[in-house]
Amino acid sequence: MTFKQKLNDSPIDFAIEIINDVKNSKDEGVLKCVQCGMCTSTCPAARHSDYNPRDIIERVLAGDESIPNEENLWNCFYCYTCHSVCPVGNSVCEVNQILKQIAIAKEIGYDKLYEYLGFADSYFTAAIGAIPERFFPDIDQDVPGWWEFRQNLEQIRNELELDPLMPSEEVIDEVSKILTITGFKSKIERIRASEEVEK
Repeated sequence: MTFKQKLNDSPIDFAIEIINDVKNSKDEGVLKCVQCGMCTSTCPAARHSDYNPRDIIERVLAGDESIPNEENLWNCFYCYTCHSVCPVGNSVCEVNQILKQIAIAKEIGYDKLYEYLGFADSYFTAAIGAIPERFFPDIDQDVPGWWEFRQNLEQIRNELELDPLMPSEEVIDEVSKILTITGFKSKIERIRASEEVEK
């Protein structure tokens, strides 16, 4: 099958859906993919798992709508290395984000999100991304002195004459309203409810 034939066949509809998603900033980069493998050769997730960015784009172009079911999709943590090296202006990172949102909309992969619900709660209740407490022991073990630094963060910020870390109540209220109106809150509640069912 030639590239021109592929563009004229219905499988391209899946790629067009990805391109038209609001999270995609690279215009038609997906359609320009030449399968050079630069994304995979520089991807940390590909180096340490079976995740393969080049394969993701190949499957999108082939119209393979089963990709959101893939376990390996969740190994991408959005470092944007693929985004920065693509010679034709594609971003597998953004494509991956779109595919994950498709999965979440179909209630696929909720089990991958449970540990991160604390981040979502922080955005909703404090308007900032804070590290969930469940990660504190691991961070303290991996980063010597981290816990002491965290305990003294407010004093350190004061000494450096930095503004308060926490946003004002007005900002928190505004962000919470935005997250509610856009469906973020209800999505988090559905994920949390499914976690309770699994327990």
